Amino acid sequence: MNSVPLDEIAAALDAELRVAEISDWPQAHNGLQVPNAAGRVTRLAAAVDANPTTIARAADLGADLLLVHHGLFWNGARPLRGAAWEMWRRMITAGVAVYSAHLPLDIHPTLGNNALLARALGLENPESFLPTKGVPVGLKAPLALSREELARRLGAATGGATVRVCPGGPVQSRVVGVVTGGAGGELREAAAAGVDTFVTGEGPHWTFGLAEELGVNVLYGGHYATETFGVRALAEWAAARWGLPWEWIDHPSGL
Repeated sequence: MNSVPLDEIAAALDAELRVAEISDWPQAHNGLQVPNAAGRVTRLAAAVDANPTTIARAADLGADLLLVHHGLFWNGARPLRGAAWEMWRRMITAGVAVYSAHLPLDIHPTLGNNALLARALGLENPESFLPTKGVPVGLKAPLALSREELARRLGAATGGATVRVCPGGPVQSRVVGVVTGGAGGELREAAAAGVDTFVTGEGPHWTFGLAEELGVNVLYGGHYATETFGVRALAEWAAARWGLPWEWIDHPSGL
């Protein structure tokens, strides 16, 4: 069984994802969030979110390092009581380190959520758009496809997740934009960038009417479902580089 220094893996992930260069929300805390006492890794696990269930599953699997997209601090500082305390206790006693990558993983050109979903939908040679925190987070490309077929592809790419369609735009798309996660509130900016069919995870209720006003289709594939791509690709990349086994922990929110 291979045993790799945790610091070596964390440093390589930081470099590959350009963690130091990419701004993010303060609660993201990209990089190694919690080490383990051994300081070594023999088995990886990957999940979209760090929460009591995924931490417990990682511990049950014997994983020394859990890679996540949404880390431990999205809800801010809070007292360690009840389920929160049990999560931290289990994580520390089981020796599960946690590494999180949010925007750096969203925008990675080969391992990123957006790149992988865009590829699954059939976008070719997409260009970046929609600046967020100083970096363009979305991808767009010409794609002539019926709205129904694009919804079918999105559902298939996300493993059968429910796709909600706001049919405000053309029956056949011309320019499709992809931003995984919760980018529905950026619909006006997407339309200004020339996108007539916007694929994302979730958005506010008022975007339905705005889609009609702007003449844009919006396809909501689910925040969780559209962000499973990157962390799985990252775990596969790390596993291959260091010859480590890895496990996918699927814990969908349905949102």
